[in-house]
Amino acid sequence: MRILLPLLALGWSAALPAYPLYEEDTEIRRLEHARLAHEGEVAGRARLAGELLTAPRVRLGLEERPDFGLPAPDPGFTTRVRELLGTEADHYSVAVLDLSDPAQPRYAEHRPTTPMNPGSVGKILVALGLFQTLADVYPDDIEARRRVLRETRVTADEFIHHDHHKIRLWDPDTRTLERRPLREGDEGSLWEYLDWMLSASANAAAAMVQQQAMLLAHYGRDYPVAAEEARRFFAETPRGELAALLERTLQAPVTRNGLNLGALRQGSLFTRTGKKKVPGTSSYATTREMVRLLLRLEQGRLVDAFSSLELKRLLYVTEQRIRYASSPALRDAAVYFKSGSLYSCIPEPDFKCRKYQGNKWNYMNSVAIVEAPAGEPHLYYMVALTSNVLRHNSAVAHQTFASRLHYILRQAHPVPARAAPAPKEAADAAAGGGEE
Repeated sequence: MRILLPLLALGWSAALPAYPLYEEDTEIRRLEHARLAHEGEVAGRARLAGELLTAPRVRLGLEERPDFGLPAPDPGFTTRVRELLGTEADHYSVAVLDLSDPAQPRYAEHRPTTPMNPGSVGKILVALGLFQTLADVYPDDIEARRRVLRETRVTADEFIHHDHHKIRLWDPDTRTLERRPLREGDEGSLWEYLDWMLSASANAAAAMVQQQAMLLAHYGRDYPVAAEEARRFFAETPRGELAALLERTLQAPVTRNGLNLGALRQGSLFTRTGKKKVPGTSSYATTREMVRLLLRLEQGRLVDAFSSLELKRLLYVTEQRIRYASSPALRDAAVYFKSGSLYSCIPEPDFKCRKYQGNKWNYMNSVAIVEAPAGEPHLYYMVALTSNVLRHNSAVAHQTFASRLHYILRQAHPVPARAAPAPKEAADAAAGGGEE
């Protein structure tokens, strides 16, 4: 069996000017700031070595293998992966697909069918719904889909309430950056709202993308519509019809793209006001089905190759690597990831409620495709990890698991001597580190 390892023959050149996904037709303004900050022209952080792939070098790794499915779990590999979870293993679910050796793919899973609220990982399904709706309206016209993403101007309205996530608003004329929650009246392209939803994990942006997907499904090629018409539509359409439209744009695409809606569902809008306006249902995900989602993305089978590639690019250019993706072991890797969390606390003697450390529930979800090192990958794998370990910092736990998994995969696939890690690097990877 031949599996195409992406980017293998494409070495990165510092002379290439295009920062990842920063192309004139995307209208994702904050990527210009990220590029200028990396180059030292404006204030901001330099990017890690693994974050420097240019847009053309983000490729789908399994387009030539559309028939490839999850192998049966490998007992030895499964044992090694489960051991990484330690004494709290029963509070985790994990699935790992290792494609580093094209001739011998390996799969491991532990409690893979345990459902958990996906949190912000469900925003991948929101993007899938929008890309599916675009394909339904313009099945044979990729440029028309790009035009809708690029030229549709979306203005935030009451659907955004309430959300604390901060987005980056970059003014290329004044070269000023503002970082704050989305406000009513904020305008951006539909592509930019997708980016705010995935890169900053803004619930407000997600609700606006869900709103726009419903409008696109209803109005078809007459979309976009004026803000007044959109308000009228959501105010006057019966709630039952809105619920059916949400199901058609958000849940039906899961089934249509070969995934199991009984194991992977985003059931509602991401904001309180959105939920009041459009009735929804419950949300859940399992690690096995999330890895199947990543696999179909790599095969170009989430809608089509265009949609899959655009989604993979959006997952690459996150604002910063957090939680699972913040592992020091992944600094030189291209990481395409999304994470989500949901925690809650109740009164308990000598317990102080902290972020990601709930004592009532403490859900954390991570999905990632890893290509290491970026541009010339020696390791290529997919992972989904969920947890509900009470009173522990789940962000650090996911980061530590990422480090340890990466280390055992490096052991299984030794790097050529010229690129072998220094002992300290290997030890750091095995031990993990603190939260970013």
